[in-house]
Amino acid sequence: MRKSIKTRLVINFMLIIVITVVILETVLINGVKEYYYRNVESLLHNQIQFSIDYYLRYFSSNPLEDIIIDDIDVFWQHTTAQVQLLDPQGRLLTDSLGVINDEYNIASDIKMAVNGEMGTWVGKVKYFDSLVMAISAPIEYEGREIGIIRFITSLKETDYVIRTISLFLLLMGIAVLFISGIVSVFLANSIIRPLKEVTKVAEKMADGQLKVRSNIRLEDEIGRLGNTLNYMAEELIKKEQLKNDFISSISHELRTPLTSIKGWAVTLKSEDFTENEIVLDGLEIIEKESDRLTTMVEELLDLSRFVSGRINLEKDLFDIKDTILMIGKQLRPRALNNGIQFDIDIQENLSPIVGDENRIKQVLINVLDNGFKFTQEGGSIILKAYEENSILTIKIEDSGVGIPEEDLSKVKDKFYKGRNSKSHSGIGLSISDEIIRMHNGKMEILSEVNKGTQVIIELPSKGEDI
Repeated sequence: MRKSIKTRLVINFMLIIVITVVILETVLINGVKEYYYRNVESLLHNQIQFSIDYYLRYFSSNPLEDIIIDDIDVFWQHTTAQVQLLDPQGRLLTDSLGVINDEYNIASDIKMAVNGEMGTWVGKVKYFDSLVMAISAPIEYEGREIGIIRFITSLKETDYVIRTISLFLLLMGIAVLFISGIVSVFLANSIIRPLKEVTKVAEKMADGQLKVRSNIRLEDEIGRLGNTLNYMAEELIKKEQLKNDFISSISHELRTPLTSIKGWAVTLKSEDFTENEIVLDGLEIIEKESDRLTTMVEELLDLSRFVSGRINLEKDLFDIKDTILMIGKQLRPRALNNGIQFDIDIQENLSPIVGDENRIKQVLINVLDNGFKFTQEGGSIILKAYEENSILTIKIEDSGVGIPEEDLSKVKDKFYKGRNSKSHSGIGLSISDEIIRMHNGKMEILSEVNKGTQVIIELPSKGEDI
C-alpha cells in the first residue's frame, strides 16, 4: 500500500527527531554517569591523599606493620569507605571489613599502584550487591614505596541517583517525541493542505470544470503551480471557445448547401429516369447522405448551444411513462427488422417529472439507437424504469459487443469514437450527458466486452434535486 505524502513527511520528521533524541539521551545519561562517578572518584582521591599525608606527618617513623597492629584506625578514621592496606607487591595485609582473601590483586587500580601511580577501578565484588569504586595509591617514604592504601566504596546510592536522573531524562525525551509528533503533523498539514487544494482544482479541471480556479496565494513552488493551473485553464477556455465558435459557424454554413443538395436530389428523382437505374440509385444515395449530414450538423449545432449556454430547456410536468411507451412503439419495428428482442419494464404509478420532454426523448432515443447499433441479431435490449426515494431511474441494457475498459471513461467525451464505434460524429452521448445534467440528474455507463452495456439515468421526480 502506497503511503501518502503526509504520512511520509511525518515519518521522516519523526525519524530525524527520534535519532536526535536518542543521541542526546545517550550523551546526557553517559554525561550524568561520568559526572557522578568523577565526583565519587574525586572524593575518594582527596580522602586517600589526606590519609597518606596524615600517616607520613605523624606516624612515618613507625613501620607500616606496627601501624597495622597498634594504630590501624589512622587510615580509616577519615573516611566511611572500606580501607585496605597492601604491601608494595600488592598482597593484602589488612582490610577494614575483615576481608582476608587477595583476589583483588588482579584489579587494575592495584597494578597501577604497584607501579607507583594512583589507579581507579570500577567493578563488582562478592560482598556488595552493587558496583564499587576502588582507588589505590602508593605510600612512599624517603623515595621508596613502603605499601599501598586502597579505598573501596559502594556505588549503590550513586547509581540510584543516576537511574533517577536517567529516568527523568527518558521521560523528557518521550515528552519531546510526543510534542514533536504533534508539531510534525501540523507541519505536514501546512505543506499538504495547499497541495490537496491544488490537486482538487486540477481534478476538477481534468473533469472539464475549467471555470474552477486555484486560490493558493503562496510565494513558493505550490503557489506557482496554482498560478500555472489557472493560466492553463484560461488558455483551454479560449481554445474551447474558439473551437465552439468554429463548429457553430461551419454548421450554419453547411445547412444551406445541404438543403440545396437534398432539394435538387428530390427534384431530379421526380423526373423520369426509369431507364437509367444508375442515376436513380445515385440520387437515392445523395438524398440519404444529405439526411445523414443534416443530422450530424444538427448535432453539432446542439453541442455548440449546450456548451455556450445558449440553449434553454422548455421544462414542464409530464408523464415519463407515456414518453417511454411512445419511444417503445417508435423503435419496435427496428427491433423486429434487426432480429433483436426489445422489452420494456415500467414500474406502475411512476411519479411525473419536471423537464423538457423532447430533450429526454432525444436522450433515450440516442442511447437506444447505440444499443441497436452494437447488438447483433438474436440479442436483446431491455428498457427499465422505476422510482425509489424520489429518484426516477431509467436503465437501458443490451447484450451487444460492449465497450473496452480503456474506452469506457471516454465515451461521453465530445467527438470521442472508440475502436468499435459506429457513431457518425461521436457527440451523441456527450449531448445526452449534458441534457441529463441540465435536468439535475446523472448518467452512468457500465460495460464489459462481449457481455453488453448498461446505461443508468437518474432524474429527480416531481422536480426534486437528486
